[in-house]
Amino acid sequence: MILPEYDNQCGWYELLNNVSSFPPLEDQATFHTVVIGGGFVGNAAARRLAENLPDEPFLLIDALKIGQGASGRNSGFVIDQPHKRELELSSDAHKAKIVRLNRTAIEYFETQIDKYGIECQWSKAGKYQAAVGERGEKHLANYEHLLKQGNEVYHRLSAEEMRNVFGTDYYSAAIYTPGGMLMQPAALMRGLADNMPSNVRVVEETPISEIERTGTGFVLTANNGAKVRCRHIILATNIFTPELGFMRNRILPVMTFASMTRPLSEAEMSVYGGQTDWGLTPADHAGTTVRMTQDRRLIIRNSYRYAHDYNTPAHLLPKMKLRHREGFLARYPHLKDVEFEYTWGGASGLSGNFETFFGKVEEGVYASCCDQSVGAARGTISGMMLADMVAGRHGQLLQDMVEVSGNPSWLPPKIFLRVGVPLRMQMARFASRSEL
Repeated sequence: MILPEYDNQCGWYELLNNVSSFPPLEDQATFHTVVIGGGFVGNAAARRLAENLPDEPFLLIDALKIGQGASGRNSGFVIDQPHKRELELSSDAHKAKIVRLNRTAIEYFETQIDKYGIECQWSKAGKYQAAVGERGEKHLANYEHLLKQGNEVYHRLSAEEMRNVFGTDYYSAAIYTPGGMLMQPAALMRGLADNMPSNVRVVEETPISEIERTGTGFVLTANNGAKVRCRHIILATNIFTPELGFMRNRILPVMTFASMTRPLSEAEMSVYGGQTDWGLTPADHAGTTVRMTQDRRLIIRNSYRYAHDYNTPAHLLPKMKLRHREGFLARYPHLKDVEFEYTWGGASGLSGNFETFFGKVEEGVYASCCDQSVGAARGTISGMMLADMVAGRHGQLLQDMVEVSGNPSWLPPKIFLRVGVPLRMQMARFASRSEL
């Protein structure tokens, strides 16, 4: 059984101060529902369960420290619109439901952040999508067409505006949409976990190794031998879900890598000449994501691998750092003395047919997985809706969630994936080389 591992490399988590501690599970206890996984899905599911059923006890359990896993490793975007394949391939009605769901998740985040004073660099900064050359501009033109079709507000930037925001002349075209949010993901995860309702017990550093069905529910056994009983299980484990015996051969684990600089000095900020607190995704799917944080750190994210081992191989990080350095210097040759402080990988779950999964896996077991690399808003709303499903609360949002989800297709055996997926990624990287 492969278990999640922490590599001490995730910049977002390593920058946290005074991280709280939730003790590992050691006793035996009984809960209404156990939520396995403390990322976006699990955090939202546990909180919503507590709100729906305030007299019932719940357990949120994570194999690592909350914030160390995939949800604490993303680039800090909370995107309100359909993204990538869903934007391009979905019907107008499908996209309208996704927008409604994502914006509900954003409102839910904001409610908790305001209520508990969570310091996570939350910002209504919107999102930029940008192109480098001809290939990217074609993708960007299609993106603009789709925004117009959906009657979405957007702004196409001039060359001067791009330079003033991004601090570089590298990009040939960019579009701004105002609805997205930016944040520090590990800080957000910790802040939400630290402020769970009183009927949610939070447990960390306790991997679940076995799930056994009983006449009245389930017995879950942790890696340290501790056991808990429950009536329902929510699997917020995404790529690790098959390790627990569910969704086997349906989730394709893909890892992308990021590097984060040290904070820019006052003098370097003057040379940089752009703004702080913005995020840019590439018009070309295989291009480079760039962030400038509120604390003056630039982040470069690109390069993918088939994560058959689920965790980040340490030997790959130097190679990825060099790739990121190339992308950084192409954009910011005037900041050549600014070094990267952290480089890390983060995995997401894809499916062969681009479908996400949401709902009941089998009686008493619920899951949301195959996030298609858009986990913050989608993961949060799906966690909320899984909690509503468990509590028997069926409203329009839950109906929308079911309707925008699907059935991930069966994948070929891993022996074929280990050859075919890397080859396809290399081809995509070559095709998109002008946009990296």
